[in-house]
Amino acid sequence: MQRSFSQYQAKYFAHFLTREGFEDGDALTQSLSSARVDLNPHQVDAAMFALRSPLSKGVLLADEVGLGKTIEAALVLSQYWWSRQRNLLLVVPASLRKQWAAELMEKFSLPSEILDAKRLKEIKAAGRSSPIGRAEGIIILSYEFAARMADAIRMVPWHLVVFDEAHKLRNVYRAAETSRAAVLRHALAGRQKLLLTATPLQNNLMELFGLISIIDDTYFGSEQAFRAEFGGREEVASQALLARRLEPICKRTLRRQVQKAGLINYTNRLAKTFDFTPARLETDLYDLMSAYLQRTDTIALGQNGRHLVTLMLRKILGSSSFAVAQTLDKMVRRLQGKLIVDDETLADIDGFAEEAEDWRDAGGGAEADAVEDHEDDAIERIDPKKLQAEIDELTRYRDLAISIADNAKGRALLECLPHVLTEIVGKGGQRKAVIFTESVRTQSYLRDLLEANGFRGQTVILNGSNSDKDSNAIYKGWLDRHRGTEAVSGSKTADMKAAIVDAFRNDRTILIATESGAEGINLQFCSLLINYDLPWNPQRVEQRIGRCHRYGQKIDVTVINFLNRKNHAEARIHQLLEQKFKLFEGVFGSSDEVLGAIESGVDIERRILNIVQSCRTNDEINAAFDRLQAEFSVEIDEAKKDARNKLLAEMDDRVIERLLGRREAVVSAIGDFKRALLGLARAELPDARFHDDHAQRFDYAGETWSTEWPEADERGWRFFRLADGGLADRLIAQAKERPLEPASLRFDYAAYPGNLADVAELRGQSGWMRVARLTLHTPAKTYDEIICAAFTDQGHEVHSETVERLLQVPAEVAGAAVGDMPDARLSGVMAERQTHVVARAQERLGEFLNEEEERLDAWRDDAKVSFDQQIKALSKEANEKKKLARATSGLEAKLELQREAKQIQRQVDDLQHQLYTRLREIDDERERMLDEIADQLNLTPTLTTLFSIRWSLA
Repeated sequence: MQRSFSQYQAKYFAHFLTREGFEDGDALTQSLSSARVDLNPHQVDAAMFALRSPLSKGVLLADEVGLGKTIEAALVLSQYWWSRQRNLLLVVPASLRKQWAAELMEKFSLPSEILDAKRLKEIKAAGRSSPIGRAEGIIILSYEFAARMADAIRMVPWHLVVFDEAHKLRNVYRAAETSRAAVLRHALAGRQKLLLTATPLQNNLMELFGLISIIDDTYFGSEQAFRAEFGGREEVASQALLARRLEPICKRTLRRQVQKAGLINYTNRLAKTFDFTPARLETDLYDLMSAYLQRTDTIALGQNGRHLVTLMLRKILGSSSFAVAQTLDKMVRRLQGKLIVDDETLADIDGFAEEAEDWRDAGGGAEADAVEDHEDDAIERIDPKKLQAEIDELTRYRDLAISIADNAKGRALLECLPHVLTEIVGKGGQRKAVIFTESVRTQSYLRDLLEANGFRGQTVILNGSNSDKDSNAIYKGWLDRHRGTEAVSGSKTADMKAAIVDAFRNDRTILIATESGAEGINLQFCSLLINYDLPWNPQRVEQRIGRCHRYGQKIDVTVINFLNRKNHAEARIHQLLEQKFKLFEGVFGSSDEVLGAIESGVDIERRILNIVQSCRTNDEINAAFDRLQAEFSVEIDEAKKDARNKLLAEMDDRVIERLLGRREAVVSAIGDFKRALLGLARAELPDARFHDDHAQRFDYAGETWSTEWPEADERGWRFFRLADGGLADRLIAQAKERPLEPASLRFDYAAYPGNLADVAELRGQSGWMRVARLTLHTPAKTYDEIICAAFTDQGHEVHSETVERLLQVPAEVAGAAVGDMPDARLSGVMAERQTHVVARAQERLGEFLNEEEERLDAWRDDAKVSFDQQIKALSKEANEKKKLARATSGLEAKLELQREAKQIQRQVDDLQHQLYTRLREIDDERERMLDEIADQLNLTPTLTTLFSIRWSLA
């Protein structure tokens, strides 16, 4: 039966859907209902924590790895975007920029723009102004580029700044003013911040002090005060005090808590290693090229970008002879033109620009610039004979590489792949594998190899360009199937990626991908991952595995690595990644805890490169890797992890109880929201056809719309939601702007598909109703609520919750309102409701004020502690001088010690006077700040009547 709603109900629904209440969860419902992701209660809990207080300067979300801090932050960003606070900045490691952009768009429809020096040049060349500060999309910057752009970002009144992998900033307290962390803290001072990291402290509590100072540099007073109170103390009382101080600003949830609450089931990683033995020609090529790269007098590699170029060539060398041949051919041609290696020469590494940006992020900006800017390309004043000798040498190596018809590693892949695929199917997984390589040429070789050996028509490739014939055919077919749907973004790069993943999911067995190609994609339907060549950067290895081993994966993920037993350095690299970084086995995400211990994966690459470049014998290689592993044994300390969790995480039972309650509240809130959204559609779209067998779906203007995102995406329907500028937003605006005169509404209880016991008691009755929007303005934030008043004709007041449920019953306008409206009584009830809501709001805001008062009291105590420590130390020194003077027999020495003691005592007296003065200053400052905070919370209520009606319920 087609249920209809009136324009009056449409206006109620529109205001209900866009209100921003002050109760827990009210400010997040819009984002929750429109997200394309299965949200977990702990993620909602974290986002609500970040949005809770209007007085907060920011928070640190430190959930253990594998719990989805990206989703938590995206929820917060989505809510800011929805409330039209759109100057949003995201600072992330260079290697995660594309992944963030993809997740924001795919899961939350949030536009973003990744900016770097190259992109800004393109924008300028196109005659456009910089998008920074224009609030047209979330700005995504790498840490390094954000620091370079400090002057520009300082000028923007950012509504929110998010730092991902924020542990990169944890040593800011001891860093030089010119350091990246200090520059970013200064440039973004006073801005609301959200910091994300699973490892907020690694070695000592001062790192936690550093992170909190990024959010609020007065939160813990001075560094000296923090050291005195917490820095070197392990006492239970001290740690408990610190935990309490952190409660309003830092939140950490553990995997075990989420598991105990029954919210997530984790799968494991299972590692397999397949050995291969290269043929003599392959070994010769490797040894000759390795020796060439170890030399410091070569011409082709240049000088200013030498380390970066060498690392890239090492990656190509470890990939395949086909990749080496192609790259050597480019190097020879460059030398013949008297030019050194540039970024185009290294283009076989797909996404070299990202590699260069990672290098910059780790402090190697000069080298990256030298390779990309081509300023040092030309070879000048070089001995022609030496140049020709190097050309001849590289030509011989190229010809050797060309002569190698197949690779032992490729044969090993052919041998193992069918058996492992059968194993996966036996475990209940799909017969699918993703193979990762760093080389585009190796990718082509692998595809040809597999297509010719039992996998014809079963492979698909994914890289930065996907310009091959098969990819373009897949893309065209995908566009034809999805044309006119939300699946098509309009960006060829994003749509090509979606088309390739779709083909892999539905039609193909094997995906051969590069890092650049696979950024931002989710492959949880695949549980077999093969590292054909293994990056030295552990964070890149983790990102590869994370494509499959993520939330939503149904079975254990098998990770296969290939190991050349003739290459001792490669064996030790594999051992480092496996045993110290624990990348290839264990519980979902466990390795991230380890990765948080290192400042930069690029730093590990550099350390390994130094070993490979400098060591000539297996003994030297072993000694160097032993030293490197010993360093990480200190950094990766389980005892420190346990201590960190004890300090930052709440008790399990308390967290579990809250998460279970949050799950019920989220389901209820989203259900109410979607019912109102569909009610709005029924009222505003009389021509739409709603499906009795599917209450969340309707047909309109030739398309099917649904509020259920997974089904909408799977069936090619439109996702009906707010904040995407689409149909729902237009209906909201239409309903809110429509003026409504008093009318008679006839509600039809029989048309309601459920049971509303309190509403049913009103059947056969009639009366009057008024609905209004109460807006509570404060300088810090604006809240609003919908309030209702109603009476029966017998003079009985109808409870406000019953009125709200009555408005969900289908109704039609039955003409003008007839009779005398009890205006005074309705106004009186509305005034009572307003008083009640304002009182509740003031109570809630009073809690925030109390928190700020406690914070300022602690700030005063911190200042006192700092002075007390100095006074105590100096008093002790003065007493020791006096004691020594009494024990000294020589008059001159005795007098000198007494003078020193008096001088120190004067310093003590001066400090005590300074303490008294400083405390007076702090008290005055505290009162001034409290007055300002109180002013921020001053409420100004505004009541706007939406409509008045005469109602009857049949």
